[in-house]
Amino acid sequence: MLVLLPPSEGKASSGRGAPLKPESLSLPGLTAAREAVLDELVELCAADEEKAREVLGLSEGLRGEVAKNAELRTAGARPAGEIYTGVLYDALDLASLDPAAKRRAARSLLVFSGLWGAVRVTDRIPSYRCSMGVKLPGLGALGAFWRAPMAGVLPEAAGDRLVLDLRSSAYAAAWKPKGEVAGRTATVRVLHAPTRKVVSHFNKATKGRIVRSLLTSGSAPEGPAELVEALRDLGYVVEAEAPAKAGKPWSLDVLVDEIH
Repeated sequence: MLVLLPPSEGKASSGRGAPLKPESLSLPGLTAAREAVLDELVELCAADEEKAREVLGLSEGLRGEVAKNAELRTAGARPAGEIYTGVLYDALDLASLDPAAKRRAARSLLVFSGLWGAVRVTDRIPSYRCSMGVKLPGLGALGAFWRAPMAGVLPEAAGDRLVLDLRSSAYAAAWKPKGEVAGRTATVRVLHAPTRKVVSHFNKATKGRIVRSLLTSGSAPEGPAELVEALRDLGYVVEAEAPAKAGKPWSLDVLVDEIH
């Protein structure tokens, strides 16, 4: 199973680890694109703080993120699973997984990023600020920029596995599974059962809990139909809609009353 996750806007500090080595990151086919985004982001943030803050969509209170970006090549790096924080990652709680579940997480989780394209939770990266919605002056909109590199790398990363797509719309735009891979893909919405509406907190926390449940149970569904059964066995209320045509993703709705 390959699980596609969004990043978090908030991130832990980089810490005192060794600096980033872009060539050491997973999915080496993305290295050239990563270097291009990294070069422009660092240059922008080092040269003009006000312009960088405008491009990145940062408030006055987040001015310090610009200086942090300017030092990305020399900042300490930590595993991405420690860098990303927020509701989804709090619910996932990678640090508390048992060793077997951590190994499954290292193999199956892929976090999408405006800066890195996509990284595994074991990849060492510095803390940064650059969402997929950013439009850099040189490279343009990052969602569009990443489409070609992703199209060349992600199908191979998926292999013949089930793809569980938990990304938000901005990050989903960077790579849309096609053909046979799409037929093995399941997208998930989390709905507040009484209102049948998407609520941000319910959505993020439940997605984190779903991933944790799958990792800790050792469940290994081979396709969307098996995923539905696995989630129901784990206690989730799931409504599934198989695609009308071959080569299209499944749509899953997970219904929740409240988050404990």
